[in-house]
Amino acid sequence: MIEFRIDRHSGVSTYLQIAAQVKQAMRMGLLGPGDKLPTAREVVEATRVNPNTVLKAYRELEHEGLVEGRRGMGTFITASLASDAAQGPLRQDLDQWMGRAAGEGLSGDEVDAIYTDVRSAHY
Repeated sequence: MIEFRIDRHSGVSTYLQIAAQVKQAMRMGLLGPGDKLPTAREVVEATRVNPNTVLKAYRELEHEGLVEGRRGMGTFITASLASDAAQGPLRQDLDQWMGRAAGEGLSGDEVDAIYTDVRSAHY
């Protein structure tokens, strides 16, 4: 089951945060075709967001062809975004690097800055 974390200070719309977290879980292989998303009510209870916000996020995912709402049953994943790389050697390398960064006392913001700088150099 996916657990949503809403950052109310990020400047990113809540519905986009929810949609992005679903897509991230799909990329990591945590959610795949046939899996059911939490109901809007469950998300509201866990995050204290407006039910319409959750429904908007689910509609966005449906528009992208990633989920399907089934009346009276819920919302289900219909596509896969997972790749072997999500669990492969590159992830292990990154995990080790993050461990070293944490061990050296880097903050999350410092790690994000390094990651963003290196990513922009390659992409």
